[in-house]
Amino acid sequence: MYYKKQKQKGKWYPRSFTVGTYGTKEVAERLARMSTVSVGDTYAVLLGLGEVLGDLMETGNSVKLEGLGTFYLAGKANGRGVDTPEEVGPEQFVEVRVRFIPEYRRAQNNRVTRRTIVPGQVEWIEMEGVKK
Repeated sequence: MYYKKQKQKGKWYPRSFTVGTYGTKEVAERLARMSTVSVGDTYAVLLGLGEVLGDLMETGNSVKLEGLGTFYLAGKANGRGVDTPEEVGPEQFVEVRVRFIPEYRRAQNNRVTRRTIVPGQVEWIEMEGVKK
């Protein structure tokens, strides 16, 4: 993982960032190598995943994918409250966002022990001279 130094309000902080993006093709190729499914079949399934998730979440449900996590929709309100409960309505929402909770495992003491898509060990590397 990479970070750069960033100054905010007179203090310095590390800011993580990505250096590139893997696409559907790369994900399909890696999944195909891990299974008996062809790259083409895997690619086709991945292309349809977004539409299927959207359709399922549109019904007011979350979607939990084992080994990955849970996706759900959340409305963002306009930030202007109203004076009475009777005035509350859907027109106060300004957008809908997709939220995601990575799958996790808990120990007997109820502490989170593992998140499936978060690497257990991360090496942080400073990248100097990175532009915003």
